[in-house]
Amino acid sequence: MNHRERVRMALNHEKPDRCPLQAGFTPEFAARLQADKGIQRLKAHNPHGGGNTYEIERALGEDLLITSVGWANSYYMDTKPYTDEWGIGWNVVPYETPFGTGIYSEICSHPLAEEKAISGYHAPDPNRTELYRAAEQMIRDFKAEYWIVGSTVTTIFETAWALRGLKQTLMDMARNPDLANHLFDIPYHYHLTAAKKLVEMGVDMIYLGDDMGAQNQMMISPCMWRKYFKPRMANMITELKAINPNLKVAYHTDGNVDPIIPELIEIGLDVLNPIQPASMDPAKIKKEYGNELCFWGTIDEQYTLPFGSPLEVANEVKLRLETVGYNGGLVLAPTHSVQLDTPLENFWAMINTITQTTYNTFSEYVT
Repeated sequence: MNHRERVRMALNHEKPDRCPLQAGFTPEFAARLQADKGIQRLKAHNPHGGGNTYEIERALGEDLLITSVGWANSYYMDTKPYTDEWGIGWNVVPYETPFGTGIYSEICSHPLAEEKAISGYHAPDPNRTELYRAAEQMIRDFKAEYWIVGSTVTTIFETAWALRGLKQTLMDMARNPDLANHLFDIPYHYHLTAAKKLVEMGVDMIYLGDDMGAQNQMMISPCMWRKYFKPRMANMITELKAINPNLKVAYHTDGNVDPIIPELIEIGLDVLNPIQPASMDPAKIKKEYGNELCFWGTIDEQYTLPFGSPLEVANEVKLRLETVGYNGGLVLAPTHSVQLDTPLENFWAMINTITQTTYNTFSEYVT
């Protein structure tokens, strides 16, 4: 069974030979993997999937390959402060781990912080042919074997507050709905255009997303989500599936978003990512929504992968297979890009447990 067929079966709630696997990495962790296994890497690794040559992902036996278009590609663009093409300013902040020094890109300035700047703002052009060259090459080179994901994450909310500032955006939502709607339409129309182009090119899945959850509750009320984001997401999913009715749509949001999961299903969502175990119980979510929804993620990046033991990592993988993936419907993945602080032995425990564990005829997993 090749990678593409494995994912197709899992997302149709069927049992493939093993659970599909996906993992992303920060550039620093990717470099450690490359050195550890002698994996060739011809281009700088982009954790959002755009513009790399996928040697690492393919060497690991991953089943999904991700190509990205949109504001999220502004992450990790440099090792010194920069301003992206949207006019958003970034600082580069170092952090220390037992395995060396890494960097995070952190937003430091917002081009639409002043209300008067919004009416005259023009987003970058999502129709530029150069934005889609990486996707074109990926589809040409790998679609016969791999499940191809077109990512337009940070679809509405995150790009909007990066432009305006989080505090001010939340205030606009409460005090000035007309302005908030105008602001949200900027990234919405950009990413809708990009997502439609990716579907027309032939990706198998569109990966949308905005972090709507905090650790134990939503960042905004379900009422606010319904007012500003549900209608836009519903229309986007409808337009994308009109182009390809067989398209799968995934949605990324960190944290606890249990209150809106039924409505995500209602508007046509197929796959929810990443199901953070510290925020939502994956087994409970599977029991409540698993007949209608698939899941992508579930491997804890807050404790188990970076700070647990290899045995704890392997046991968590097996637990997810038993409680979430027992009848398909699961793509196993860390709940965040793997960070520099993760021991390689923990990472390999995850990879090896996933790739060496197969289904038996009783809907249970055996090694």
